[in-house]
Amino acid sequence: MELGLASSRSALLTAAAPPLASPRPRSSPSLQIQNHIYSMPALSHKAHTPLACQASLATKYMETPEIVDLDWENLGFGLVNTDFMYMAKCGPDGNFSKGEMVPFGPIALSPSAGVLNYGQGLFEGLKAYRKTDGSVLLFRPKENAIRMINGSDRMCMPAPTVEQFVDAVKLTVLANKRWVPPTGKGSLYIRPLLIGSGAILGLAPAPEYTFIIYVSPVGNYFKEGLAPINLIIEDNFHRAAPGGTGGVKTIGNYASVLKAQRTAKEKGYSDVLYLDAVHNKYLEEVSSCNIFVVKGNTICTPALEGTILPGITRKSIIEVAESKGCKVEERPVSVDELLTADEVFCTGTAVVVSPVGSITYLGKRVEYEGNQGVGAVSQQLYTSLTSLQMGLAEDRMGWTVQLN
Repeated sequence: MELGLASSRSALLTAAAPPLASPRPRSSPSLQIQNHIYSMPALSHKAHTPLACQASLATKYMETPEIVDLDWENLGFGLVNTDFMYMAKCGPDGNFSKGEMVPFGPIALSPSAGVLNYGQGLFEGLKAYRKTDGSVLLFRPKENAIRMINGSDRMCMPAPTVEQFVDAVKLTVLANKRWVPPTGKGSLYIRPLLIGSGAILGLAPAPEYTFIIYVSPVGNYFKEGLAPINLIIEDNFHRAAPGGTGGVKTIGNYASVLKAQRTAKEKGYSDVLYLDAVHNKYLEEVSSCNIFVVKGNTICTPALEGTILPGITRKSIIEVAESKGCKVEERPVSVDELLTADEVFCTGTAVVVSPVGSITYLGKRVEYEGNQGVGAVSQQLYTSLTSLQMGLAEDRMGWTVQLN
């Protein structure tokens, strides 16, 4: 992994990012942060129909501030109610209607909707970043579209085409552009949802599907930020099994990790690392992140064999590392390798790159050294990837999409 572990490390670690934008004066002292849910006065939608809302979208946006007056310094990773969301329907013919921008808010579902009764649903996660010139960048939205298409096949659902997906993401971000945080203060998290919204009683695919995209400005996923997190290996519960749905982003995969995650956090850990369900000794992934292990000049990560989500940040980190001369191996990685590693880090849309400061397994705690707990490789890859995402470095990979 010669990242040039001498030259590349020094170049990346010494690369100074431009100063962060200063916080805007707050004109709404009543704005409070409570339970990670933030409320802001919404646009005056009155009783807009979807079509009326779409027609008046540009006018309403022009009447609002360029950036919302929010406490960007203390944003955290929680829901902020924004202005608009995207919705499109798909009936038995498998074709999605032309989507519409509607005011963000509750949706109507039958109690017998497929998603409520049988968990027929998928979601995606990607981000938009504000550049220093005020324009907005999306990061690899086509990859999310492809992953949703792959997941929909596994879940017997129709999916929007890549073009429909990307266009819908663009529309939603532009409609909520004032919620994209200032440069260096966070990102706009984009959540596409595909759900079986049609009513169904017997176990079968739903007769109707709804594609929704909503957004929320976010800060760091882990409160530590780019600081080491502490993981505990779960040896009782498993996240996925061969032949299951661990390799697609279906909603049920996430509810099943909540119990172990809650127990771990009550004990002071940041999150849980899961092992394979067959041998109980090979690494799979953290609750919502992929895992990487560094030993000597090699970066290893568990291979994608159907039980691990093919993370887009995972894929990007592998490609960035290889472009810098790193040796990256995708293969089974045992607990023993993890416990003797030089460095460990997680990747994901929400966390980007999160260094691991310690791993606890069967009562034994192993700590990893680094600059204040942040390993050199984690730091390099984090700097390289976020510089691309925020438009601070030339995008030679062709991954970003600029919205004007």
